[in-house]
Amino acid sequence: MKKIGIISDTHGIFDAPLKSFLAEVDEIWHAGDIGSAALSDEIAAFKPLRAVYGNIDDGLTRRIWPETADFACEGAGVLMTHIGGYPGRYETPFLRRIESSRPGVIVTGHSHILKVMYDRRHDALHINPGAAGKYGFHKVRTAIRLEIKDGTIADLEVGEWKK
Repeated sequence: MKKIGIISDTHGIFDAPLKSFLAEVDEIWHAGDIGSAALSDEIAAFKPLRAVYGNIDDGLTRRIWPETADFACEGAGVLMTHIGGYPGRYETPFLRRIESSRPGVIVTGHSHILKVMYDRRHDALHINPGAAGKYGFHKVRTAIRLEIKDGTIADLEVGEWKK
């Protein structure tokens, strides 16, 4: 079993509320708009990090992290990107990746809107953790914690903080 923290749209912020919420996870997945390579280094020093770059990330961050990550975690296939959409409204290139890799977990960011929903068409759990940073139109900062064991997601929790 592995405990996972999922964040997105930090826009350069990785502060005490996030660290406290993510203190017990085994690794962090970041769905883009990290803010800088220095911040990704800070997060990776805190917990092992898997990340993708987002549309606000600079050239160095884009050289460090891929646009899309396709990996396995505790028996679950995971596909993660920043601008990917959501069930029924996926971006076309990302939809092709979903159809070719058939992940059990799909993670996107960008919208700053927390959304967890089951994608019946692709038999996958779609997760957008919302925005963990302080910049953007969102009024509440959000992040997700969950457990994965034998390909099954359990104990999903949402953290919320005022901007």
